[in-house]
Amino acid sequence: MKSKKRRIEAELIENFLVVWNPKDGSELYKMGFYGKPLGIPKPKSPDFNVPLILDLMEGLYLLEKGIITVYEGQNKNKVGIRDLRNKTKRVYENFDLKYAVYKDLRDRGLIVTPGVKFGCDFAVYKVGPGLEHAPYIVSVKSGKDEITPTEIVKAGRLATSVRKRFIIAVPDLEKGKVEYLIFKWFKA
Repeated sequence: MKSKKRRIEAELIENFLVVWNPKDGSELYKMGFYGKPLGIPKPKSPDFNVPLILDLMEGLYLLEKGIITVYEGQNKNKVGIRDLRNKTKRVYENFDLKYAVYKDLRDRGLIVTPGVKFGCDFAVYKVGPGLEHAPYIVSVKSGKDEITPTEIVKAGRLATSVRKRFIIAVPDLEKGKVEYLIFKWFKA
């Protein structure tokens, strides 16, 4: 008989999830740099003794993968995938497009973190934050979006100034595929 792997518990509080058990949080962090240890902006080690904070998008991904269970309130009411997805949709603009890209990058074994400080949707790592600088910044666009040359130049200048490759991700939700446009800048 196959043994069922224990799922890590996370509590839904407002617009984030908390893994209260530090050992479980540390385990999740080791699995793929999921979450942020409470009060530790740049952890030097995956072994920490504080709760782990997950954003809703990564929590939804982990719930879909069967790695965590999510509960809410003192009665520990179980939160299912559909309910967490609906909550997450209310928090993220263009959620379906962004989640398709997040999921695709994670499924490819890359580490994905919010890219707000770079003016984009995601910062993407091959190895992980704290071990390398994110080599890529990703902006998610619909196939119907128009991008002006000025926007491309702005993004390219930003990416170059922070030493990253700029990528535009264009998910096709009907086909379940994501196309990536990677810009390489060079000096003339």
